[in-house]
Amino acid sequence: MRILLISTAFSGLTQRFYTELEDAGYTVSVELHSGDMAQLLEGVALFKPDLILCPFLTKYLPKEIYEHTQCLIVHPGIKGDRGPSSLDWAIQNGEPEWGVSLLEAAEEMDAGPIWSNKTFPLRQATKSSIFYREVTQAAIDCLWEVLTYFDAPNFKPEAQDYSRADYKGKLLPVMKQPDRAINWKKHKTDEILRRINAADGSPGVLDEIYGKPVFIFNAHKELHLTGKPGDIIAIANHAICRATVDGALWIGHLKPKLESGAKSIKLPATFVLKDLLPQTSHGTTTLKSLLSKTIIAIEINYTKPGRHLPCQEVWYEQEGDVAYIYFSFHNGGMSTEQCHILLSVYQHVATLSVKVIVLMGGEECWSNGIHLNHIEVAESSADESWLNINAIDDLIYQIITTLDKLTISALRGNAGAGGAIMALAADKVFAREGVIFNPHYKNMGQLYGSEYWTYLLPKRVGLEMATSLTEQRLPVSAKKAWHIGLCDKVLDKNHKIFTAQIRHLANASAADSEALQKHLNEKANTRCHDESLKALASYRKFELTQMYANFYGNEDYHNARQRFVYKINDETKTPENIAHHRQQEGLGKPPASGSMVHFVWEDYYQMGDELVDNQHKDLFILADQLVSSVNREELIQNSRLIYQHVKEHFSAEEEHMEKLGFRSYKSHVREHTFMLEKLVEMDHRITHDDWKQTDIQEFMDKWGKHIIHADMAFNAFQKEQELDPVE
Repeated sequence: MRILLISTAFSGLTQRFYTELEDAGYTVSVELHSGDMAQLLEGVALFKPDLILCPFLTKYLPKEIYEHTQCLIVHPGIKGDRGPSSLDWAIQNGEPEWGVSLLEAAEEMDAGPIWSNKTFPLRQATKSSIFYREVTQAAIDCLWEVLTYFDAPNFKPEAQDYSRADYKGKLLPVMKQPDRAINWKKHKTDEILRRINAADGSPGVLDEIYGKPVFIFNAHKELHLTGKPGDIIAIANHAICRATVDGALWIGHLKPKLESGAKSIKLPATFVLKDLLPQTSHGTTTLKSLLSKTIIAIEINYTKPGRHLPCQEVWYEQEGDVAYIYFSFHNGGMSTEQCHILLSVYQHVATLSVKVIVLMGGEECWSNGIHLNHIEVAESSADESWLNINAIDDLIYQIITTLDKLTISALRGNAGAGGAIMALAADKVFAREGVIFNPHYKNMGQLYGSEYWTYLLPKRVGLEMATSLTEQRLPVSAKKAWHIGLCDKVLDKNHKIFTAQIRHLANASAADSEALQKHLNEKANTRCHDESLKALASYRKFELTQMYANFYGNEDYHNARQRFVYKINDETKTPENIAHHRQQEGLGKPPASGSMVHFVWEDYYQMGDELVDNQHKDLFILADQLVSSVNREELIQNSRLIYQHVKEHFSAEEEHMEKLGFRSYKSHVREHTFMLEKLVEMDHRITHDDWKQTDIQEFMDKWGKHIIHADMAFNAFQKEQELDPVE
């Protein structure tokens, strides 16, 4: 069955639909609805779907499409609910229950027959959180119900009938800013929180702070502080605390409203208000109102367990022999400062008398790597990018090299880019069913990526799969992640049950001392072995060399980042990696070569003989040249250059050994012969289109070991001869 997803964006729910259908074996493709009707019609004609699903659509679907192909649209509302602000109204009005309908496309918006409807209790949470959890899962449940009877001859969808008792919804208008407006001198804390929650993600609640028009996001209820309604009474963690008539709210993020409709981006509250923050005599920034009212500046002690403030993003809990580290960063981005805080908490926890460290991340988003919004507004985006990537590298290095404790990544929410790779730094990776991995970087202006991904990803899934994941740039479900080795276990889809399962697994691991010690011994041995093959510093150095070129060498990354953070969609065509019907022949197959494998000369290969060392170094250069080949002809040419270089080096070395009477001459020559045979075999594979990058990887591993063991032994023999020459 051929299913086409038509969506406004390939994110969130659309990715979940895509992975669910892919995992189930459906032929699925994506066409983004940018408003270009000709492009949309062309995409449908190219794919020829049996069914069209619209998980997230903000534009009307042309009649020419749904009149000829069955089209079902996801609407986040209960039966009878209609309108584009469905979830906003439900949250702001404090509805106890809400739902999702999968209904037929029709000329009148959301008025088509209902194929499936699911309801759920409506939590007191942000729109983003509810959409990610309850709406998404209900939509998936609707999807599978629909697919079970899609071809059933007796099935008829339910025509909407407002005379029925279960039709409690109604047509509601677009929610506008006057509907969301906050009266700080009248509205109570819970009412204000609902209004901000209903606009979280987009568009935010338009308000005014110190005369500056801003959109408010990321609010949390304060439990103790009070003040004059509307006043800023405290700051902490770049959040501001604003008093209400019956308490106060922490506001984590603001977005300036600019004149003439210019685009702005969401940032921590104190960042947006920095022009209104006077400098103290010590040169540090503190927030004071224009009327010089006292503002409490609260410092968070991250070494103490627990979440001390509602706006606190990083904290830990200790339960017996297990420590849980939480990092609930808004939208998953991790700035340089946030990485430093998380690293300091991790380092503190690592000194505690615990046996297991569990990295819990955030509930809706585990981590998305470096913080693009912070980078965008920095004085130098290139410099801040460099600082940010090094900060997250420092954190991941600390996790990888924790050898005296079991480390677990517990993914409650989605993980992307460097955040997906960070999860792999732990010993075990457990994911909640429904979580999506996006372990790739190239969509951001061909960004190479760091976070030790060239070590961690192939170690987990193998070189071929790692290359495929990073080149094809497609989302991976938790189930598929388990199947390919990206995670170790998939746990329950319910957040509370998942957390209980994580606690059980962590406690069981801590309680089994024998198994735990065995694991730690194996981890230490593996780390030593891996380090002997190639130091972590080498992976980092190579990755950062590529990243430096991304940050300082051209504008591709910077342009892509700007389009992303300002939500500028200037692409009319759907990217070919998700629009399989638009791919040229051969596109989407795992590439024969790529930038995953790299070879770095290590100082411990140094023998002190300039000629020999240079010859050894040249092979590393030739090997990198080989894996960078763009076609079969280049592969053959570079393979034969390697063979010629190695053969000449071995020949000269053997002649010198024989002349000096080296005692291990014969065994050394046998190693040379074996390696040359491997190169001949590799050349044969290339010629017959059967070559894999692991071929040269294995050869270079053998080359490195040969230098350390065989060549070093000959080098020592030569030095002995120089000290005690034979007469």
